[in-house]
Amino acid sequence: YHGAKKQGIEITVASPKGGDTPIDPESLNPLLMDEITKTCWEDSIFKNVLQHTKSLDEVSEFQFDCVYLAGVHGSMYDFPDNIVLQAILKKQYENEKKVAAICHGVCGLLNVTLASGEYLVKDKKLTGFSRAEEILARKERVVPFDLETELKDRGARYEKALIPMTSKVVIDGNLFTGENPFSSKKMAEVILKCFNKK
Repeated sequence: YHGAKKQGIEITVASPKGGDTPIDPESLNPLLMDEITKTCWEDSIFKNVLQHTKSLDEVSEFQFDCVYLAGVHGSMYDFPDNIVLQAILKKQYENEKKVAAICHGVCGLLNVTLASGEYLVKDKKLTGFSRAEEILARKERVVPFDLETELKDRGARYEKALIPMTSKVVIDGNLFTGENPFSSKKMAEVILKCFNKK
């Protein structure tokens, strides 16, 4: 968000139902916030954007250069079975536009099927929050499913960092995935670089 704004890229922020986006309290942990996230969180304009998001229904007919799925654990409940999100991602991917997802946001890719009837993730190199990272986060007994296992079960060529909770970004054609929150800066670099080439 920060990098795209600096480059003057138009951004649409959406959530499943629209309106106010709840923030994971762990995301506001001072130990986890860096200068960029602190600056964004203290920015009244940014907070206003989060409080007035568009619904997925409202943006379903929009044409985007990139659809980016943000993470945190809530997306495990909100994304996988959302039919509108699946349709947006299917259209985006089949129109050879960029699809990006980070951390638990990768859950949004799980049930997307293409015109061929195959899962979007099948045979794709990608990453997402790993089983080891769920254990380190002490969430392995709370989460509704194990993302790493579900991706592999759908035929994804899942990759993860050698050391959990370190940056890992995987690109496969127009599909961009980041493993965890520590991958966000690299993801931003990679995606914004693509826009700079245009």
